Amino acid sequence: MSKKTIGDQELSLLQYIEEAPKSSVAEVCAGFGEARGLARSTVLTMMERLRAKGYLTRRKIDNSFRYSATNGAGEVMTGAVGRFVERTLQGSVSPFVAWMSERGQVSDAELAELEALVGTLQSRRKAR
Repeated sequence: MSKKTIGDQELSLLQYIEEAPKSSVAEVCAGFGEARGLARSTVLTMMERLRAKGYLTRRKIDNSFRYSATNGAGEVMTGAVGRFVERTLQGSVSPFVAWMSERGQVSDAELAELEALVGTLQSRRKAR
């Protein structure tokens, strides 16, 4: 069964916790919430929602709960992109590629990554 979707702010929080595993609510509030103007209760609610959705685990260590990501944020991002392509673009990446070419702001590193991905796709197609 796939995990429930998450919003942009939840994804940002998940990325933060992935970079700072075994974080307490207080630590996440100080490092993530304060910069965004979020109250402790809001941060705690988001963390518990992510836990309920299966993206975070918590463990009691020294009288406080410590939260860690169950999967990498990269996996979550991949799933989000997949859902976007399927739902919004009806399974076609062509509109996204057209948008990127019109945008004209693709860095050399991004272009090299895209070329490598196309190479991988071509190799898989030939292997069939």
